[in-house]
Amino acid sequence: MSASTSFAPVRLRPRSALVLALASVVGLAGFGWPFLAVTPGGTGAAHGQDAAYLFVALLPLLLGLVWAELGDGGMDVKAVAMLGVLAAAGAGLQTLSPGTGGFDPAFFLLVVAGRVFGPGFGFALGVVAMLATSLLTGGAGPWLPFQMIGLAWVGLLAGCLPAASGWAERGLLAAYAGLSGFGYGALLNLWFWPAAAYLPDGASYVPGASLGTNLHHYAVFYATTSLGWDTARALLGGVLVLVAGRPVLATLRRAGRRAAFTGGRDGGTDPA
Repeated sequence: MSASTSFAPVRLRPRSALVLALASVVGLAGFGWPFLAVTPGGTGAAHGQDAAYLFVALLPLLLGLVWAELGDGGMDVKAVAMLGVLAAAGAGLQTLSPGTGGFDPAFFLLVVAGRVFGPGFGFALGVVAMLATSLLTGGAGPWLPFQMIGLAWVGLLAGCLPAASGWAERGLLAAYAGLSGFGYGALLNLWFWPAAAYLPDGASYVPGASLGTNLHHYAVFYATTSLGWDTARALLGGVLVLVAGRPVLATLRRAGRRAAFTGGRDGGTDPA
């Protein structure tokens, strides 16, 4: 049996790394402002309106990432085609179970694709797949830019995992799929939590309160509302990696070899 190498059709050269960093800074600001805003007053109700500005900021940054890679010769038309195919597949999986009860099979595809094709590709795939899903399901709303950047980070970090092979690799990916399932859910709640006026005092956002107070309130909110939902996502992602990870990883790596993407990254091996 031969071993297949992980490829990186989006290599993080200086320009593309800068664009990716800018997109992440925009995302961090969008998610983290409730814990950074210390000026008393306001309820956070306008946060949903701010999402439109985050959306407008993220799309040019994503296009900038693709442009930078094409200009540097780090992403060819075959990589763009692969991105489109996997984004369409992820959107199709999402329509089968659009987050119902936390079950999200598209999460599995994002994790393994980010692992095989690298952090830059995983970042772009997360954004494009979520955008395609919103077009297919009509699920566009103020939450969309937060979903896009959240999934982008999941794909990015999947591509940054250490080298491993065989069962060790699939165990690593299963653990990551579980942890990122919780992390993604915890992040996504932040788009609406500050404006949720129906919450009890101990779980609601308090404008002008200290970082520790709002972190505690958010922890209470998460544990009592979203933990069970995210547990389902984490379990499904981990189980799918263990059950279907080997053939999917091998298929993606075989496609990478045949496409002969520019550059490569030895992120692990798996029997072909």
